[in-house]
Amino acid sequence: MDSIPILKIGNALLVTIQVDMHDELAARLQDDLTKKIVANRTRGVLIDISALEIVDSFIGRMLANIASVSRLLDADTVVVGMRPEVAITLVELGLGLPGVKTALNAERGLALIGGVESDRDRVHANDD
Repeated sequence: MDSIPILKIGNALLVTIQVDMHDELAARLQDDLTKKIVANRTRGVLIDISALEIVDSFIGRMLANIASVSRLLDADTVVVGMRPEVAITLVELGLGLPGVKTALNAERGLALIGGVESDRDRVHANDD
């Protein structure tokens, strides 16, 4: 049975999509992810698509659906590692991914959602 690993990093979950998605796998990912968002009180979800060379409308809809469900569960979604050709294809397909933030890499994505508190932030928080 195929599944996509979901890793916890600070207050965020990281999903790395490295395989071709099909309906059953996408549904399982969405179900697993929603359970982990609630169980971990996750602030954000990073979806790394850097391994995807090609996207289609199915992948675009899946990303939008995951973002919508995550938002309803009070977690932001950031898609990271998007290749320029993937971005162009999504726009050409009319899939602007509303409600989905993007970042060039996971580090920037974590910064967008505040997923990992830095040592500097901890020092300043302790000063108060």
